[in-house]
Amino acid sequence: MVEAGLEASLERFADRTLLAAGKVNLISLEAVQQRFGVRWSLRQDQVCGFADRILQRGLGPRGLYLRVSSTDFLIVQPDLGRLAGQAACLRYLREILLHFLGDSHLAGRGVLQVTRIGSGAIDARQVDPSVAELADAEPAEAEVPAASAAAEGQSFAPGEAPRPSVDRWSPFVSIDGRQLRVSATLEPVYELKGFSRIGFRMNRRVIVVRTGEELTAAAVLDLSAADRLRVDLATIARGIDRVRAETAGARQLSLIVPLSYTSLSSHRGRAELVQPLREAESHVSCGVICEICDIEGVPAGGLLSAVGLIKPFTLLVVGRLANDPPPAPGRLAGAGLRALSVDCPRGLSDAEFVAWAARTVRRAKRVARSVMVYGVESARRAGELSLLGATHVSLAAAA
Repeated sequence: MVEAGLEASLERFADRTLLAAGKVNLISLEAVQQRFGVRWSLRQDQVCGFADRILQRGLGPRGLYLRVSSTDFLIVQPDLGRLAGQAACLRYLREILLHFLGDSHLAGRGVLQVTRIGSGAIDARQVDPSVAELADAEPAEAEVPAASAAAEGQSFAPGEAPRPSVDRWSPFVSIDGRQLRVSATLEPVYELKGFSRIGFRMNRRVIVVRTGEELTAAAVLDLSAADRLRVDLATIARGIDRVRAETAGARQLSLIVPLSYTSLSSHRGRAELVQPLREAESHVSCGVICEICDIEGVPAGGLLSAVGLIKPFTLLVVGRLANDPPPAPGRLAGAGLRALSVDCPRGLSDAEFVAWAARTVRRAKRVARSVMVYGVESARRAGELSLLGATHVSLAAAA
């Protein structure tokens, strides 16, 4: 059923050619409504506002959408075929469900192909998500033609999997049309107890190619789930290249790789990340440490599921916090995180640093036994962190 007053707006979507070609679809947020229950009336505007932002960013000038009820959005994508349009709708809905539910497995039930738009009602049938996903995978597989390996000077024995190359994933064109590249440096990480190096962490940056601007953490979080997966894949490939180039062939103990929660919580994301993680593991002695980013606001159940599914492929799993952890991070307890990591703020006075460190370490210790602090400005402050209960640090590069 369509809300009253939308008849004129629906005319843009009621074109018979578009409907016959399967270019008009409906996405439903009923899964969120049902999960929230009585809270839906309080959260409805927030959920639909987030959906608006996802659709505006995803469709851009190439498509149209209209909210036709409290939970339903009508979408037309004239430039995409039937299956490609359905696959795009699945991506949009998965990102919405991941954000609010921490799980996207119900997305397949919430995408429908519109067959008729009448007076006050829309006829639609549920799409087959498995067929749409096959169509969605084709462009990704075609991104790296066979000739690209030869162009990079790589050769593979029959049956051998290609080595992950950063050139495959970076630079890339994001869903909003910007060309982005991923850059990373290796930063030594030390155990505070004996101040011995345990390996390296990857300090990555996402840069807009045209302007050279580095995206902030908030701007990276605002990328689509597909774009963040590309960033994660480029991160692992860059880490492998850096380990080869900067360690002179010596095997390091471990490599800490930052990956986004949205990539790890989706079946497709994990499937694409496992092989590069295994490749990275072959270059270190102890294993790869997975550092899950963007965990603020993630439901505890969703984080526990993501940790459990990626744990078999890593040495251990770390949760990455914002600079100032929330007052009660205890909701993260029991999520399977072996450690929490946080960047040390720059430019603090000694008194400000001690206050920040004491508060941060105390709160993090409620969740995990190990606390890792990155970018500490001096060895003296690293010693203060050790006294407060932190277990690992990296030191800021000299100015």
